[in-house]
Amino acid sequence: MTSSDKEFTGSIPEFYDTYLVPLIFSSYAEDLVSRVVDLDPASVLEIAAGSGVVPRALAPKLANSVQYVATDLNQPMLDHAERNHPAAYPIEWRQADALKLPFEDNSFDAAICQFGVMFFPDHVAGYREAYRVLKPGGTFIFSVWDHIRENEFAALATEAAGRIFTEDPPLFLARTPHGNHDAEKIRAELLQSGFNDVSVDIRADVSRAPSARHPAIAYCQGTPLRNEIETRNAEQLQAVTDQAEDLIAEKCGGGEVEGKIQALVFEATKA
Repeated sequence: MTSSDKEFTGSIPEFYDTYLVPLIFSSYAEDLVSRVVDLDPASVLEIAAGSGVVPRALAPKLANSVQYVATDLNQPMLDHAERNHPAAYPIEWRQADALKLPFEDNSFDAAICQFGVMFFPDHVAGYREAYRVLKPGGTFIFSVWDHIRENEFAALATEAAGRIFTEDPPLFLARTPHGNHDAEKIRAELLQSGFNDVSVDIRADVSRAPSARHPAIAYCQGTPLRNEIETRNAEQLQAVTDQAEDLIAEKCGGGEVEGKIQALVFEATKA
């Protein structure tokens, strides 16, 4: 992972929320919500809340008495999430580093993280922090993307960038969002961090968009892949987006398009 992999700045949060969230995140957010509701927690910590897709889905399902704290390292993403969160469902928003959470030991019944642990510079350190702030018997639920070959639109966007930048292809998507998919390695890291009763659920789904243009913009302009492209040559951002659109249309057809997405969902308990 490079330093730019964590930079969700400029127009990226808006593109991310408008294009990428409905494309790949919403269905997994609903799955995460159902898992949290089943726990009936009195307190919930969300780590790496991003643009707020999970808070928007989860907060209305929790009792008003539940303490819900949503954190993210990236302030522009957190600002975007707070601006777009329904006022009727209050949440405490906190900028926080997942490796140095600003909370006391044994503070929360549940800790959740949707597609954020891949960005941790040190996975074990992040898991240990989640373990530390959970109460005994608390549950850590998080998701990671499977290998990029199991996620069609991401793979095609990466291929498109490689066709434009043949000598130095931008590999953000393969390297970071889809770079932490070894279930046994993750399980071992969780056990090393103190968790027990670790389970993993492989969940395949279908990503749908009104046109090939939608996922092309989502991945090329709504993720830090944009940073990699613009660092190489900002004038080529449109060319990469166009190339991604062409590849997606070629594989998935004109009009509405569908592509496979797949993720791993982990649940781990603090004894």
